[in-house]
Amino acid sequence: MTDKFQTAAEWPTLVLVAMCYTVFFGAAMWVNPINMPIASILMVLAVVLQSSLTHEMLHGHPFKSKIANAALVFPAIGIFVPYLRFKDTHLAHHINEHLTDPYDDPETNYLDPAVWPTLSRSMQTTLRINNTLLGRMILGPIISQSVFMMEDARAIIKGNRRVALGWALHIPAVLCVWLVLAGLSDVSMWQWIGVAYLGMGILKIRTFLEHRAHQDVSGRTVIVEDRGALAFLFLNNNYHALHHAQPCIPWFDLPRIYAQRKAQVLRDNDGYHFANYRQIFAKYLLRAKDPVVHPLWPKGKSWRN
Repeated sequence: MTDKFQTAAEWPTLVLVAMCYTVFFGAAMWVNPINMPIASILMVLAVVLQSSLTHEMLHGHPFKSKIANAALVFPAIGIFVPYLRFKDTHLAHHINEHLTDPYDDPETNYLDPAVWPTLSRSMQTTLRINNTLLGRMILGPIISQSVFMMEDARAIIKGNRRVALGWALHIPAVLCVWLVLAGLSDVSMWQWIGVAYLGMGILKIRTFLEHRAHQDVSGRTVIVEDRGALAFLFLNNNYHALHHAQPCIPWFDLPRIYAQRKAQVLRDNDGYHFANYRQIFAKYLLRAKDPVVHPLWPKGKSWRN
């Protein structure tokens, strides 16, 4: 997938790919023997950055070749999500008419109101906590990963070869990283798993409020005008409404294009906007932004009709 925003090879992205692996494996091999906490922090940051880079790859960057892009993020330093599964579910998520749909949006956190009464009281409490930012960072990775893997297991049992292929390709992607870590560093498997989990927790900051329930499709996606460390780690995906409108814009062009179109973007998304991530932490660290149950489902006009 290409458009006028993509060049033959996007050098900023390639530089970040090299930096990402240098930080991850360098921290494991050279920093970990001296200071495990610092090494782990560096590895966590690399995991977050690779996830953001993976997002770029599946949207057709930095090369026109899908195989070349996938090869750049083949080493699964984040362990948990196979590239092909991330690609398939995320591109399904980009069917904007389905955003926040409890069934058709693979990345939604909303539940069908009919499902809520069937859950145990402890599960309801857990999901309410998960709807705070702190809860999403701590519990979100295990909740989302459990649901994701159970749904994929059911799909494989039913004979879905595409899902099975995604997990089959993931085995060598994880193994190649572990062989390097086990052979050239003193990083344990448990430390690596912890690093990957913390990386997923940081990524939940970005996804926490990317989308909201709204009758208008264009009003469902947020803009966070942050230019700090988190925005860098997320590769400017905080300009999320613009990304959903034109997903082929490379990460390094998003701030510039947003600045040019700010009034239009905020008008289109009905003002769903935050100044920065500090504002989000202050407002939602211990408070839920949304109910667990989809507030517009099935009330009002269905956007699927």
